[in-house]
Amino acid sequence: MPSSEGRRTRRDGGYVTAETAVVLPTLVLFTMALVWVLLAASAQIQCVDAARAGARAMARQDPQGTAVAVARRAAPRGASVAVRRDGDLVRVEVAARMPGPKALGLALRLRAEAVAMAEETVAVGTVGVGT
Repeated sequence: MPSSEGRRTRRDGGYVTAETAVVLPTLVLFTMALVWVLLAASAQIQCVDAARAGARAMARQDPQGTAVAVARRAAPRGASVAVRRDGDLVRVEVAARMPGPKALGLALRLRAEAVAMAEETVAVGTVGVGT
């Protein structure tokens, strides 16, 4: 006659399979969500860097086409770049779409804007003026 330990082992054997069947998809989904968040954060950082690079180029008085090209090189693929000038300030906006499941509301529109003062408007002060 089998001992009570032997019967308990056979009875509990199916629980491990059932727990694994529930936990494994959850872990895979959690890992995919983490990867998606990291990709979204990376794309947002690229948008910020692209906007800053475009604003610097515009502030240096580079042609607008050159500033847009500089920003597009640093931006995520498929991003739009808008450049405008407001008086002494130049503004560059970079917008990109982060793909994701639309049913879950995870398709994001990432956006960054950078502002710089045009170099021709920056006053050059005198240094070392003494009495």
